[in-house]
Amino acid sequence: MTKQVAELVSYDPAAHAELMAGYCIYAQPGERILVMGNVQTVPLFSEVARALLRRGALPALRLEYPGQQEDFVRLAPDDLLDLLHPAELADMHGIDGSIRLMTHSLPGQGEGVDPKRQARRSKVQGPLNAARSSKKWTLTQYPTPQGAAAAGMSQAQYEDFVSRAMFLNAPDPVAEWGKVREMQAKLIERLSVTDKIRIVAPGTDLTLSVKGRSWANSDGKRNMPSGEVFVSPLEDSAEGQIYFGLPTEYQGQPVEGITLRFEGGKIVQARAEVGDAVLQAALDTDPGARFLGEIGIGTNYGIQTPSRNILYDEKIGGTVHLAAGRSYPETGGTNQSAVHWDMICELRGNGGQILLDGEVFQENGAFV
Repeated sequence: MTKQVAELVSYDPAAHAELMAGYCIYAQPGERILVMGNVQTVPLFSEVARALLRRGALPALRLEYPGQQEDFVRLAPDDLLDLLHPAELADMHGIDGSIRLMTHSLPGQGEGVDPKRQARRSKVQGPLNAARSSKKWTLTQYPTPQGAAAAGMSQAQYEDFVSRAMFLNAPDPVAEWGKVREMQAKLIERLSVTDKIRIVAPGTDLTLSVKGRSWANSDGKRNMPSGEVFVSPLEDSAEGQIYFGLPTEYQGQPVEGITLRFEGGKIVQARAEVGDAVLQAALDTDPGARFLGEIGIGTNYGIQTPSRNILYDEKIGGTVHLAAGRSYPETGGTNQSAVHWDMICELRGNGGQILLDGEVFQENGAFV
């Protein structure tokens, strides 16, 4: 018998936009919603604007060209590099929410950018990011050919991957995200009474405390797609070492094979097999960049193949990720930084474990 091959799902920007405007940002009449994207996202960008208008919300549209931020860091004189114009901050305070449409970096987009200048610019923009984060926000990824190439897929395969990850192939995507919320709520019941979390894997033995912190159920409202539970650990609690084997990018520049060592919650040693200068510059951005802002546990077993895209890869069921830098106040975190960099640790098929107060919670990527 011939094995039947599942038909690839075609990407529908209108369906994606409805999910973003309705479910993710839950736009209300009269709200001013900032929509940010680059020209590659125009099919989705325009549909999001239409979806907001149908809900009576006012789209504030900000369209950039790919590499615009990198050009600024490369070319701006020092006085501009270190300037946050008051009008930018005032405009951010004048919105009710934001939708960010991201794309994978173009080849060479981050080349020639001085990591130290990039870190300076990130520090200057800290108040701008804080203002945006104080309002409701959501972000998603538009499937470009560059994203498909980075994931090692054809464009059709990548669009299928993206669509299924968001349940756009389901009759009622919102209902599917409701099921994710319910499943993750059960995990949080156990995590919420935990003090010490220990992560064990090749090159990894790290302990930290989450006592008294509030776990967040990431059900696709802020990150689309999602599938994780996360919390900000106690700032001075991380002890030990962790190895992040899944490749990542930071501000358009590739970084791979990251090892971090912690003492008293602080990153005291750090190295990367690829992109070490980028790592060092990011950690030197400000004092808070050397402390943890998040621990997240991926629960989306529909995403199993790394795609070199943090939005998808950090949700992979069977992985755990930590973020250096800014924490989430809603989970009890107090760490402040212009940096929030998620790094992913593989726990599948390598004997990896997550232990809660000494009890195995996950082993080889499966919850027990």
